[in-house]
Amino acid sequence: MTTKIDFLGIQIDSLTMDESVDKAMALIEDGGVHQHVVVNAAKVVAAIQDASLGKTISDCAMVNADGQSVVWASRMLGKGLPERVAGVDFMDRLLTAAAARSHSVYLLGASADVVSKVASLVRARGVTVAGFNDGFWRKHMSDDEMAASIRATNPDLVFVALPSPFKENFLRDNLDAMNARLCVGVGGTFDVMAGVTTRAPKWMQKMGLEWLHRLAQEPKRMFMRYLVGNSKFIYYVGRGYWRKIKENS
Repeated sequence: MTTKIDFLGIQIDSLTMDESVDKAMALIEDGGVHQHVVVNAAKVVAAIQDASLGKTISDCAMVNADGQSVVWASRMLGKGLPERVAGVDFMDRLLTAAAARSHSVYLLGASADVVSKVASLVRARGVTVAGFNDGFWRKHMSDDEMAASIRATNPDLVFVALPSPFKENFLRDNLDAMNARLCVGVGGTFDVMAGVTTRAPKWMQKMGLEWLHRLAQEPKRMFMRYLVGNSKFIYYVGRGYWRKIKENS
């Protein structure tokens, strides 16, 4: 039985956090190569506007909703997701599972200082770090060379902290070349782990206001993204809700 629901044309896994961790471990043990992605309001909008990105997301072996607004909107459209699976928390749970099952990890993304600090933190948790590299490899090597470098370390899990759609497209194009069992997109998680940025308080997370906390930390970079992106998300959800009403009338 499929776990996927169709959310405004995007296929999202209808899974709790526990079920998501179980599925991730099953994918690693499956023996193939698999891509994971998380979606929030901004990424949903981007996927609707860019058919190629939308297909890349929907084709992933695993798609989680990392955005409370997506969970709420899914319920409004009658295809309710059980809960939010935040990328930061998901990586934390996967690291615990990796330590227990002796899975090795590769860390890709963020700045050199940040990824190096994250590697030390991960090792301290008893996880084997097969290797790590910052997110700026294109200054001195090609994507093919980066993928080959990852493949040479033979990791079970690759955590990728890159912006979208760079992250999704790089993984799509290099999944086979890297030959990692599961590549997990974690966005800005490395910066959070390294203490460069902070997460919103729990009450803000529960109310779907984590974006506001991030806006307060990076107002110049995030203002237009949230002003335009959130408005478009509300429009697309409203359009989907109207269509649902018309279909049921």
